[in-house]
Amino acid sequence: MAAGGSASRRAQEARRQERLLREQWQRARRQAVRWEAAGEGERRVAAQLLVLTARGWRLLVDRRWPGTRAANVDMLLVGPGGVFVLDVKNWRSAPEVSQGKLFAGGEPRGEHAAKLLAVTRVAESAVASLGMSPVAVQPVMVFAGHRIDAGLGRIRLLGEQEVGPALLSQRSRLPAESVRAIADHLERVFPEHEGSSVSQTAPSPPQVRPRADLSDGLFNIEELREAALEEALRAPIEQWMTFLHPDQVALVRRNWAGPARISGPAGTGKTVVGLHRAAHLAQRTTGRLLYVTYANNLPRVQATFLRTMSPAVADRVDFRSLHSWAQEFLRDSGVPVRLHGEKAQTAFSLAWKHVGRDSCLTEIDPAWGYWKEEIDRVIKGRGITSFEEYATVPRRRRRASLRRTHRKAVWALYEAYEALRVERGVHDFNDVLSLALAEARRGTAHHRYTAVIVDEVQDLTLVGVRLVHALVGDAPNGLLLVGDGQQAVYPGGFRLSDAGIDIRGDRGQVLRTNYRNSKEILDAALAVVAEDSFEDIDGLPTPGRRDVELTYHDGNVIRVSKPTPAEHDQALLEALRDLPPGARPDTAVLCPSMRAIDHYQRLLERAGISVCLLEHYDGRPVDAVKLGSYRRAKGLEFKRVYLPEHDTALTNGSRTPDAEAWETERERNELARSRLFVAMTRARDVLWLGSVNRQPEGR
Repeated sequence: MAAGGSASRRAQEARRQERLLREQWQRARRQAVRWEAAGEGERRVAAQLLVLTARGWRLLVDRRWPGTRAANVDMLLVGPGGVFVLDVKNWRSAPEVSQGKLFAGGEPRGEHAAKLLAVTRVAESAVASLGMSPVAVQPVMVFAGHRIDAGLGRIRLLGEQEVGPALLSQRSRLPAESVRAIADHLERVFPEHEGSSVSQTAPSPPQVRPRADLSDGLFNIEELREAALEEALRAPIEQWMTFLHPDQVALVRRNWAGPARISGPAGTGKTVVGLHRAAHLAQRTTGRLLYVTYANNLPRVQATFLRTMSPAVADRVDFRSLHSWAQEFLRDSGVPVRLHGEKAQTAFSLAWKHVGRDSCLTEIDPAWGYWKEEIDRVIKGRGITSFEEYATVPRRRRRASLRRTHRKAVWALYEAYEALRVERGVHDFNDVLSLALAEARRGTAHHRYTAVIVDEVQDLTLVGVRLVHALVGDAPNGLLLVGDGQQAVYPGGFRLSDAGIDIRGDRGQVLRTNYRNSKEILDAALAVVAEDSFEDIDGLPTPGRRDVELTYHDGNVIRVSKPTPAEHDQALLEALRDLPPGARPDTAVLCPSMRAIDHYQRLLERAGISVCLLEHYDGRPVDAVKLGSYRRAKGLEFKRVYLPEHDTALTNGSRTPDAEAWETERERNELARSRLFVAMTRARDVLWLGSVNRQPEGR
């Protein structure tokens, strides 16, 4: 190839595209000129948008606002990027946004924004009847003769030269058949304005007709939904993780009279509903929203998803782990916090040495970790401050039965730990939440939120749940709790009634349709926890194997057993190397421990396989295999999940317990199975289960 040949071809292609755009623009300009009733500015804007119709968009102009006698809607635009409600302005003065309000020539113009938002809500209702998420409908105000690209709440303000490129740059949401069906539906909901001289026909290439027959103006909604699902399945996993199934739209838009909860088995789309709910509330309120979870890696991912879904409101939703938010809240409130995990751990180690190691607690479990969990999740996690309260409190999801003498020993260990911690002048993570709860209850908090959404609520402590409740109370649409007790990966538990939260009637919604896992993958995961019944946070006993409806049927399980760890690891590498091109970004290797993560990071990198640790993953596609722990995989999903030596998670550290220690060992194994279940249900298309079939010594 001659030097510069590639650059020459790119230049030729650029000139060809420029000629094509000029021809499309000229055709659109001639079409717009024929719209005699439209003003010159509106015709120029229409010409910009008519260019889009040559690229698969549908434009509806001068439509009647349903429910009004004479009001009109300037334009509705439907395309791969979604549905846009456009209000065209031909103002002499340039628009300005100041303190969240619209001005022009120094005069307030807020009524124009209010009208646009009102008609947008009508369009949202129309689109929701087709099962589309509300975030797909966006209001846009276009200013003829001005240059602007700004935001006014959820409204985007664009100049006539900015509107075309801005809409073309929208990420693809809708396949061609959905564009056609939605535009046809909106054409009926917003009929042509009487007396309009604007021609509705616009130059556009032939479009792919949907599988349903649209010749009579009707269409098959179910086929439209299936087309949207197929499009999402083909997309990168990050786009799939924000796909809202049409059956879930009603939950996103619902008005609740107080705190609400969304629960359901793994794969039923709870987090997706929570994210779309955040966008929906942000579009309809002026205050800030808080979206919290226990894990510290999930907020980065969820923030990225919301910015992609609904960029106009993303800056009004705070995504935080509960502990990091609480620390910032206390700092802003002037409350000193001295969080130091290592020094707090040292204080507990000394307390165990002096008070616990030779006590009756070792009859039940000689491992100090169990009793550290007892203090963290039962005593401090529930905000207990007296032995009398601890002596009778139900220890939810703790299997060992503690007699009064044992509880006295636990309390003595707790008091020794607290004394040493205070002596060192440090706080632990439970202290941070307790201090934040006390500050929030004073009513002088600097952080005021319109709504709070909690994801993976089952992993919080009772104090943590009380804290988020204190921020919004029982306000309508104020608190949404999302989670599933079967996927709890930390010891201990609570009931919502313990936190003073009353979920009544339809404010407790249970999702029962799994959109992620095939029957083969789900059956493999349920086999792990089938015998582990559990008590959910609503207090109801629930069997380990729950019935769900399945919508996805293409996933499969691959089981690989090798006689040695080296052969097992080689099989894993071969499986990863055999992935088709472009598959690694949608692939995850999940491990039960940090030691295993370190091992497989070295193994993969030595083999030339790029790795992205889940603790660094932020929700943007990256050309690398994800690697992380079972717990860090919570709230995420992948097309392919590899679980090396997965069965060791159920036996590591196990021993033959005596009668007294049996229940604590049972509790550990249940928790290990729950974590493995979480990891297995992250898989959509492929679940690879590796194991080492070690032969007994001497054979």
